[in-house]
Amino acid sequence: MRGGAEPVRLEREGAVLCIRMAHPPLNEIGTTMLAALESVVQHLHDGAGGARAAVLESTLARGFCAGADLRELYFGLQERRKAGVPGASIRGEIGAFLERVQRVMDGLQTSPVPVIAAVHGFVFGGGFELALACDAIVADRTARFAFPELRLGLVPGFGGIPRLRRALGGAVVRDVVLTGRSVSAARMHALGLVAELVGPGEQGRAARALAAHLGRLDPEASRRARALLAPVPEAELRAEREVFLDLVERPAVQAALERFVTRTDAMTWLP
Repeated sequence: MRGGAEPVRLEREGAVLCIRMAHPPLNEIGTTMLAALESVVQHLHDGAGGARAAVLESTLARGFCAGADLRELYFGLQERRKAGVPGASIRGEIGAFLERVQRVMDGLQTSPVPVIAAVHGFVFGGGFELALACDAIVADRTARFAFPELRLGLVPGFGGIPRLRRALGGAVVRDVVLTGRSVSAARMHALGLVAELVGPGEQGRAARALAAHLGRLDPEASRRARALLAPVPEAELRAEREVFLDLVERPAVQAALERFVTRTDAMTWLP
């Protein structure tokens, strides 16, 4: 994961491991990015190369992560149907992908070292879920958070609803999920989801400073404390996956995905 063309690069800055996503157009989580994130999680659980904390960030100017790779989902569904693959088999493939993503999220939560998300710009869908799996979120003022899935006739499928519910009150979660509207970093900071709010472009520096501080604390006490805070019930994650799988089979969702993938405006990841 160290080559320039790789979707994720690992770089050390002192005792902090910097996990830098660089997968155009906006770090969408499809098979390529998922495989890279799985390798990152394995590296963390193998000792993080001796690092005491980690920062997850994006090197792309437009934002942190736009969410799931909906183009890959749409064209994959089209290919499977044309090939005559039974619906039950397609559902199983999508379900297996969702389980892999949720294992990555769980792996970040249970990492032996603290992981800080440094976010800017678009933190949408699966990107929001990725940030929620980290121990803290540092955001610059350009960051906007959203679960736009309902605009496509879907729900978050990577564990976002139970993780957001764990972090915030029910009324806020309902507003974010049910409206699909984006929320500013300043608002999320006021609500307590964003641990630190900084000026544009300062999120990486601030996150590394926080990570360095956490890395100086007693590692065993830190690990045990984080374990108390992290768990999300598997039943809730499974229920979210099942609702996603039920919804994605509907013709209305296929039509919405087709409209999405054929857009040509500058922000094609926005429903």
